[in-house]
Amino acid sequence: MAKKDNFKKIKYEERLLNEINGLLRAGTNDVRLARVSITKVELSPDYGYATVSWDTYDSGTRGDAKTAIESAAGRIRSELAKVLEVRHVPSLTFVYDNQFEEEKKIMDLITASKDKNTSENTEE
Repeated sequence: MAKKDNFKKIKYEERLLNEINGLLRAGTNDVRLARVSITKVELSPDYGYATVSWDTYDSGTRGDAKTAIESAAGRIRSELAKVLEVRHVPSLTFVYDNQFEEEKKIMDLITASKDKNTSENTEE
């Protein structure tokens, strides 16, 4: 039974992710949310709370985007209630997801290491 419940939870998380992204694209007039993308949704075991991870394509506007998405959280939840047709929509907590920035840092370190090794090999 656990696998079936886990599958149901994963599908519900995916649906939340897609619906929230759709609402950000079409359902808001706030220009600060135009470059925000939802990267991940994690539901609590009782489906009462959802942690929504987001990122922005322009890291310079992260502060404005954070303010905008936090102020729109209630509106997003009420729109989800209309679209999802479920008895209870989870409470949404938005957190910034810096995975792409961390990935870029790691790639820069790898590139720098390769460049250093290449220059050391050519000096020999």
